Amino acid sequence: MKYLNYILVIIGAIVALYANSSKEQNQFILIGGIVLLMAGIYRISKTIPSKRHNNDELNKED
Repeated sequence: MKYLNYILVIIGAIVALYANSSKEQNQFILIGGIVLLMAGIYRISKTIPSKRHNNDELNKED
């Protein structure tokens, strides 16, 4: 499942760069690439615990 997140980021970045590099930019392809990129980044960021949450757990143990 975590590999899906990285695949979304990579595919989104490639699609966004491809859409941006052509002379006649297709806005829909560019938007689609950005959406894939942001979805992958969001899914990755959900798995990272917050710093505040970690500090709260450490303080409870003391």
